[in-house]
Amino acid sequence: MEATLGAEPAQERAGDGSPTPKAVRRDDRFGDLVFSILTGGAALLTLLLLVAIIGSLLVGSLPSMREFGASFLWTAEWDPVQEKFGGLVMIYGTLITSLIALLIAVPVSFGIALFLTELSPGWLRRPLGTAIELLAAVPSIVYGMWGLLVFAPIFSDYVQIPLQQTLGHVPLLGALFQGPPVGIGILCASIILAIMIIPFIAAVMRDVFEVTPPLLKESAYGLGATTWEVVWGVVLPYTKAGVIGGIMLGLGRALGETMAITFVIGNVNQLNSISLFDAANSITSALANEFAEANPGSLHESSLIQLGLILFFITFLVLSASKVLLYKLEKREGAAT
Repeated sequence: MEATLGAEPAQERAGDGSPTPKAVRRDDRFGDLVFSILTGGAALLTLLLLVAIIGSLLVGSLPSMREFGASFLWTAEWDPVQEKFGGLVMIYGTLITSLIALLIAVPVSFGIALFLTELSPGWLRRPLGTAIELLAAVPSIVYGMWGLLVFAPIFSDYVQIPLQQTLGHVPLLGALFQGPPVGIGILCASIILAIMIIPFIAAVMRDVFEVTPPLLKESAYGLGATTWEVVWGVVLPYTKAGVIGGIMLGLGRALGETMAITFVIGNVNQLNSISLFDAANSITSALANEFAEANPGSLHESSLIQLGLILFFITFLVLSASKVLLYKLEKREGAAT
């Protein structure tokens, strides 16, 4: 009797020896519990890593925050010798290059995605799409070296000089094209960034365009719509969330790019004018160039860490803005229906 009480209960089995449905359900519940714990742990680990990154950046930035306060955001002086630091030049360089790159890349990516999904012949669609995706695998340092050694001289001779000759004397607009046409600078870095993010945005747009139900497009064509009308009136409204996601992916790639920008932006911590031909600096370039030279625990190192924290919040604001935009679009659709 005691042996019977101390033994583990046998698994419930049917007459042929197979587990009963009740036992199978119990095993399924155990598997679901383990799977839930593992997936929840992975999500929690991601949040903990995010909090740890923010915490380490905040701790490292405290000396710079105490020394310079909020003026760090609008001060252009960056002098490691006298320990006077301001992040305006880097913040401006990061934002302006990313914005110009996005203005160039989005129309080109849209055209590529439109051609691949609606206009391209079948024999060209697959190799062309594969070639565009392969551009995303090119290392950023290769883009930087190509931009410095090949693109910058061509850009100087065939773009900067003609722009200065044609637009340099136009009031207000001419101020954007002043300075020596040496090739490297804000506009050169923006174009290199645009080339880098085009594969990401184009690939996402192409994928989301392809998920549009063919019945919707065929119905629009049947009513006499042109290709542009189908894309603008059917495809884009149906895939706007994916399109915006692709654009935000490209913008995040542009904001965080380091090596390519370091090669072609000029790495000058001065803000002399609003000319797009001027050499400048970005947050990522400053971190790549100066972090190894900064003394541990110094105000210089703390200022660089604060730049990293600012870049983190810029990226966070960009993602938040995209979420708000998508929410407003969905709300507007709900109100219309």
